[in-house]
Amino acid sequence: MDYQNRAGSKFGGGGVASYSATNADRRERLRKLALETIDLDKDPYFFKNHVGSFECRLCLTVHQNDGSYLAHTQGKKHQTNLARRAARELREGRSSAAPGSQNAANPDSATGSSSAHPLPRRNLVKIGRPGYKITKIRDPVSRQQGLLFQLQYPETAPDIPPNWHVMSAFTQRIEEPDKNFQYLLVAAEPYETVAFKIPARELDKREDRQFCYWDRDSKEFWIQVMFMTEREQRFNAAPGLTGRT
Repeated sequence: MDYQNRAGSKFGGGGVASYSATNADRRERLRKLALETIDLDKDPYFFKNHVGSFECRLCLTVHQNDGSYLAHTQGKKHQTNLARRAARELREGRSSAAPGSQNAANPDSATGSSSAHPLPRRNLVKIGRPGYKITKIRDPVSRQQGLLFQLQYPETAPDIPPNWHVMSAFTQRIEEPDKNFQYLLVAAEPYETVAFKIPARELDKREDRQFCYWDRDSKEFWIQVMFMTEREQRFNAAPGLTGRT
């Protein structure tokens, strides 16, 4: 920190540092010390989003730099959420060992069949929500409107693509049903399932209109949905006419 070239200081002597400058220097020194002992790449809750900010998957907070994130990890909110997650994992571990789990441990006794390849154990620990980006799109020829979803799953196994489907507003139990909306759900372990509220319009399910793509290298999941135009919806609703499939 430069204490020499300050107003009122003598040549060769250290000037008086302001309170804000002293705090900034202290925060920078603490950040460097923390980075020497903490590897953010191994932090399961640390995530850098598409705009360059840093997110805490556990607390769902956004930070402008890594120093702010490190300070957040030492705060009360983050430590409380860590304790809650540890307690929940403990409860889930006890419930898996509760009475009735004997059949799960020995499926042959329940089904009477032998299996040489047991089902893989599901990861019950969720690490938060994935990063995502939504882009509005429009076909210049058909004038169909649509949405392009881009989700980031850096901790998901590359050989297990995420699953997605569209749910009616009257099927879910989280919000009051609204006939004007439906929900697009995306699930991938070990992340929490995310739901996007989209207009309750008929979807064009042709392969060139509606599709998904899982990039195994970048671990990004892409979903495109296109809505039928009002003219197409009226055509499909007419009796005796077959709509698009």
